[in-house]
Amino acid sequence: MHEGHISLVTRCAAECDLCVVSVFVNPTQFNDKGDLERYPRTPEADAALLEKNGCDIVFMPSVEEMYPEEDTRRFNFGSLETVMEGAFRPGHFNGVAQIVSKLFYAVEPQVGYFGEKDFQQVAIIREMVRQLNIPVEVIACPIIREESGLAKSSRNTLLTEEQRKKAAKISKVLRESVKFVGVKTVKETIEWVEEQFSDDAEFRMDYYAIVDGDTLQDVNDWNDSSFIVGCIAIYLGKIRLIDNIQYKK
Repeated sequence: MHEGHISLVTRCAAECDLCVVSVFVNPTQFNDKGDLERYPRTPEADAALLEKNGCDIVFMPSVEEMYPEEDTRRFNFGSLETVMEGAFRPGHFNGVAQIVSKLFYAVEPQVGYFGEKDFQQVAIIREMVRQLNIPVEVIACPIIREESGLAKSSRNTLLTEEQRKKAAKISKVLRESVKFVGVKTVKETIEWVEEQFSDDAEFRMDYYAIVDGDTLQDVNDWNDSSFIVGCIAIYLGKIRLIDNIQYKK
């Protein structure tokens, strides 16, 4: 766990009578087995950190407990799941919906706190809650960043010291691109962002998309929506990093 997770915990503890935190690396949302195997797991340190920060109950189940048998449910999130992460990680959001619905059913919370770094995931969870009529309010919380600007992520621990410095470029480029609203076209802005990483072979971009913040569909013009977000997924070496920036809200 990192400060991004803890920011969700402290907000929950401040706003609710009881704070329950689930810690579970969910195998059904990983379409890359290598990524699943590499994903950092520090249960004892996580539990100690949670206890210090207002968590009342830690739910840290085993895979066997959450999946005593195969979960064969198939969700349909329409156009929300066919873009960005959904296009590059087939089956990922079905796995997210499987595990988050299971956790909601197990804990029965009134409120669920999720980080905006996983911007598309929040939209998927809100749609899942609507489809399944789960009585929970989904609250999105701001991205927590390292001093360099790099979005906090469990995967950051897998970066070398040199890569970590280099990764700060992601948020720097996104912040700079905000000044292009109304100056460059959306297409020109996307091209500019992509160009900033083209001269370094260690970076490999999956996508940079500028989308409507509610529908997640591409916008072609800055006037197409009053809520516009830029979302990026990029590899630095073998480590895949995501981030986003709001252009209009």
